[in-house]
Amino acid sequence: MFGLSAQWLLSEGVPYVDGLVLSHPEQVARLRAVCPEAVGASVVAGDPCFDRMLAARAHRDRFRRALGVRNGQRLVVLNSTWNPEGLFGSGGGEDLVPGLLPRLAAELPADDFRLAAVLHPNIWYGHGPGQLRAWLDEACRHGLALVDPVRAWRQAVLAADVVVGDFGSVSYYAAALDVPVLIAAPGTGKLAPGTPLASFVRDAPRFDPHRPLRTQLERATAGTPSPADAAAGVTSVPGASATLLRRHFYRLMDLAEPQAPALLEPLPLPEYDPPRRTAPLRVRTRVDGRNVKIERASVVPYDARGDVHAAVHEDTRDPAALEVADLIVRDGQPDDPRLGGWQGWSADVVRRFPQCAMAVFVSGPHRCFVRTREGEVFRLSAGPDADLDPAACASSLYAWLTGGGPVPAKGFTLRVRAAGRVHPVRVRPLTPGSRTAPGER
Repeated sequence: MFGLSAQWLLSEGVPYVDGLVLSHPEQVARLRAVCPEAVGASVVAGDPCFDRMLAARAHRDRFRRALGVRNGQRLVVLNSTWNPEGLFGSGGGEDLVPGLLPRLAAELPADDFRLAAVLHPNIWYGHGPGQLRAWLDEACRHGLALVDPVRAWRQAVLAADVVVGDFGSVSYYAAALDVPVLIAAPGTGKLAPGTPLASFVRDAPRFDPHRPLRTQLERATAGTPSPADAAAGVTSVPGASATLLRRHFYRLMDLAEPQAPALLEPLPLPEYDPPRRTAPLRVRTRVDGRNVKIERASVVPYDARGDVHAAVHEDTRDPAALEVADLIVRDGQPDDPRLGGWQGWSADVVRRFPQCAMAVFVSGPHRCFVRTREGEVFRLSAGPDADLDPAACASSLYAWLTGGGPVPAKGFTLRVRAAGRVHPVRVRPLTPGSRTAPGER
């Protein structure tokens, strides 16, 4: 019952606050039971944090795009409160730092899942941003997004398809917003029995780090229901906090309220933060006509079917990985003079790495340029119904060409299946003499 006790609220037996803002009459009842002297100073005025989230629900798609979540991808948000038994501590049965986060980032298919972490501000400031980023470096190289703990965590929760968390308030907010929640660290004994949050944590589905991770997340995103009373437990006056808080403040000052309505600041649109995976990826493909099924991950299941090749970002931490890469990838401006433009860069990569079959320069969220070892150059661009990482499109073209697939002189459309969808990708040759179908030279 942190905060609702005499030691926090009384000075010499009387309340030292002019107003104790609560969000629900249930909290008043608990206050009356543990510190009746402070009940007179309490006021039920709702939850402005939750109200801002409610007002921003219409912008969910924008928040998803800000995190680089593509159509068909599922956003998994992990959150931890500031407590030794929280998810960032040892409460989940496996330390988040050396265990769970790198496993999630490595095992989940890159085109099916986007991973983000919301950590309590005191975790950042207690350990320091440098130390925290060092601990999470491996997961970040696999595409983990570290969400701003003050300015962007609400937007990430609104954007999520599933939240994996602990007994902190972020998990409860997510459930109240109808986001499926899996509890990995229940913090047994940390919550006052009978409170809405304690009841929620007790009844919510569990996330077990010792079981297959992908299966649990897929089941959750398929529609694990949140407790029906979660939203009712957050606030008894949803959407009314600005009005009630201002009324209380002006009453304390003995002033008349302004005539204008009381309004909360809307949640801002976060900076664009797409995933940047510099850890090597194993790419599994299966070609069927002009259809290519693709799955990219750092770990390929032992029973996986299909052909497998290695795709490595040029900025990998492991230079040896470049020596055995089938595809080497880079992203940037196509006319970057430091690289000699995409043409100079791709020619240099093919020259320096004899094992590399294809150099891929990603020049935008929906397009890339490709140079093969044979000197063919192609431009790949997403069709109107496609929303796939261009590097995945390039891997699909690699599978197509490796299987002997032709490229007509005028180009063609490759149908790439990933993230549960089919993505039409336009392939256009940029060099004369590229491999073509018989009779098309």
